[in-house]
Amino acid sequence: MGMAISIPRYTVDDLERFPDDGNRYELLDGYLIVTPAPSTAHQIVASRIQAVLFDALARPGFAHVVGPGAVERRPRTQLQPDILVFPTRFAPTTHWRKINEHWLAVEVLSPSSRVYDREMKRDAYFALGVQQVWIVDPLEYTVEVWKARGIGRTMRSRVVWNVASAKRRVQVELAEIFAGIEFDA
Repeated sequence: MGMAISIPRYTVDDLERFPDDGNRYELLDGYLIVTPAPSTAHQIVASRIQAVLFDALARPGFAHVVGPGAVERRPRTQLQPDILVFPTRFAPTTHWRKINEHWLAVEVLSPSSRVYDREMKRDAYFALGVQQVWIVDPLEYTVEVWKARGIGRTMRSRVVWNVASAKRRVQVELAEIFAGIEFDA
């Protein structure tokens, strides 16, 4: 006869006491997800996208563009997208739990997080109220743009985002984002 295994469930308060050891600790409905520190290439791709978003939205004062960010629903969920965009009506000193409008979450896939980011985390962002999710696939040199569960488009040359809340249009050229970087499978 098999034996039941008890899987511990955590809270965001528990998460705040975890070590700062380079791993990324996230919670999805109390379940702990641990991913290793991202690779250099991963961070370069994320920072290039963040720079484009910063120039288009943060510099003119429409949005904060941070990486990583945190989307919380206490007591048991805190996800940390590689890049998070939210309106400037939230002061830079606002705690993550009080930010209740998220325009965009960007995840750059890594070998250790591919399935989790694409399958579970994407849908969780929508459940948490994030308006749009980009899944950046460095192996395929693509960006999947999701505006709602089940409705996504794969972009191969550029991403054009019409940011209705800011009355702005942002264009991200993928050739520039992936230039000079080769990823291992």
